[in-house]
Amino acid sequence: MAHHEQVRIERALRVESELLDAMHRLLSQLSTSAPPVTADHLREIVESRTTTLLLAREPLGGAIIGALTLAVFRIPTGVRAWIEDVVVDESVRGRGVGEFLTREAIRYAGERGARTVDLTSRPSREAANRLYQRVGFVERETRVYRYAAASSS
Repeated sequence: MAHHEQVRIERALRVESELLDAMHRLLSQLSTSAPPVTADHLREIVESRTTTLLLAREPLGGAIIGALTLAVFRIPTGVRAWIEDVVVDESVRGRGVGEFLTREAIRYAGERGARTVDLTSRPSREAANRLYQRVGFVERETRVYRYAAASSS
């Protein structure tokens, strides 16, 4: 999809052991409470028309060093996009990988017709919040509500 001298962004198109291993490594850095992702979970994301898994790689076919999940969906008022689970390997943080992933997600969402791109970020994630503001996200005056279903799959 896109690249510069330090990173290449691509869409995950199939689930192989390299992707599964990388997602285990990355997601453990994002959340200690999330259940381990399975190949079936990743396949569902990769094969869906609604979700796109973007990967950041070191140049020239190098290791997967970051990931972002983008959901683009139609609702009655238009096409919307939502960014979730942005994570960059701790060994390469501060090199612009997260910003490049986020900018590529915004570009791709626009290509798919999204009028807006939303995300949430905990206030304690100071570097991430600075990144989102630098890219152009504006904090909304809204409340986010969550209903916790009895079981999740």
